[in-house]
Amino acid sequence: MPDHTRHIRTRIVISGRVQGVYFRASACDAARTYGVAGWVRNRPDGAVEALVEGEEEGVQAFTRWCHAGPSGALVTHVQLVSEAYTGEFEGFRVVR
Repeated sequence: MPDHTRHIRTRIVISGRVQGVYFRASACDAARTYGVAGWVRNRPDGAVEALVEGEEEGVQAFTRWCHAGPSGALVTHVQLVSEAYTGEFEGFRVVR
């Protein structure tokens, strides 16, 4: 039976009170839960940025999670940019 799973890649920039609230560590947990790969980092402008790849359903679930984040976060804006899927990542990690 052919695999019709669609893989996608999305860059996500999350703004609001998202630094100092364990957003990156919680994003790693969420990525494992949703089976996506990539990375997350703090940006100098106070936002958090993630680059996520995986099955479309998992990436969409992770994106929905980013709209709320962990309990201490106050997300005010989420920017999504679709990019070409590369399959370059194994796992999900915090980068600097």
